[in-house]
Amino acid sequence: MPRADLADLVERGTHVMTVCNACRYCEQYCPVFPAMERRTSFVTADLAYLANLCHNCGECLYACQYAPPHEFGINVPLTLAEIRVRSYEEYCWPRALGASFHRQGVRTALLLAGALALMVLLLSLGSSRMTIWPTDRSADFYAVIPHDVLVAVFGGVFVFSLVVIGMGLTRFWRAMNNEDTLRTGPSAAPVPRAPGWAGAIRDALILRHLRPGSVDCVSGEENRTPWRRWFHHVTLYGFLLCFASTTVAAIYHTVFGWLAPYSYSSVPVILGTLGGGGLIVGPAGLFLLRRERDPALGGGVQKGLDESFLALLFLTAVTGLALLFFRDQPVMGILLVIHLGLVLALFVTLPYGKFVHGLYRLVALLIDAREKAPPST
Repeated sequence: MPRADLADLVERGTHVMTVCNACRYCEQYCPVFPAMERRTSFVTADLAYLANLCHNCGECLYACQYAPPHEFGINVPLTLAEIRVRSYEEYCWPRALGASFHRQGVRTALLLAGALALMVLLLSLGSSRMTIWPTDRSADFYAVIPHDVLVAVFGGVFVFSLVVIGMGLTRFWRAMNNEDTLRTGPSAAPVPRAPGWAGAIRDALILRHLRPGSVDCVSGEENRTPWRRWFHHVTLYGFLLCFASTTVAAIYHTVFGWLAPYSYSSVPVILGTLGGGGLIVGPAGLFLLRRERDPALGGGVQKGLDESFLALLFLTAVTGLALLFFRDQPVMGILLVIHLGLVLALFVTLPYGKFVHGLYRLVALLIDAREKAPPST
């Protein structure tokens, strides 16, 4: 899909929101429309906020009397999808890398993973006493890649990703809370107390707004199923379980001195196996569903972001589970190199890929909770 000029995109977004603000038929579907109604005009930051508050459930498109082929051509999901992707580019750090958001695709992700796997292979071959084809059945990963090398490489990339994501979120938060920028919104509303924050976090975790009006989101006109929401859940919690597995394994190693490999009944292996299963089922399901979803809902805008992220998650999980089950076989070294290349590619692309959409959406939900908070007395 052609990439719209920013000025044209803002103009079109303002037109769409102004028409919606006059109509207000869809105000019961999701938080986007009540938040929109709290504004009388729209600047770039307003549109970025509304776009990230949108969960792309699609219900408003089929309910809209001004949707194509009407001359007004109102398509809220598509317009907000375009603005949402552009907001990632505008607020990322450093901004010069924002162009990477619209250049991503499965092929690019695989080429990056291949290049990083080659780097890991060279690190292995360049280390003394390391072997890429272990035959002692010890399942010792550190016989292929030294522990210190793993910590240095992956720790450095992970910290870099955290810093870049943190800077992007800080820019987004400041832009969304700038009184001069959000001049038409209730920027003086108080920060919500714990219940408001808790409600926003709960809504994010349970994907509440993928069920507009208590029905499942659409994939086409009159076609509603729970699968998109369920696969999102499986992907999210699979990712969190894998992160928990890595965290527990790190505690085992650094605090208790318990060295890998761990038994199949150990906490890290159980968490990693469950998480890996989630990262196979969830991304595969989402990949198939997005191919069947109505293109008018804006899927083409973020096709590269979606599919590259899903592919990296899926392949990371597949190679991780293969590594677990074949860790005492000579092929373990090759599997480890491939798996680490995929993990590195995932980490490198986290700040500039689909991963950030969940964080920006959480920020938008927190701002929505602030705006809805009753005035302090």
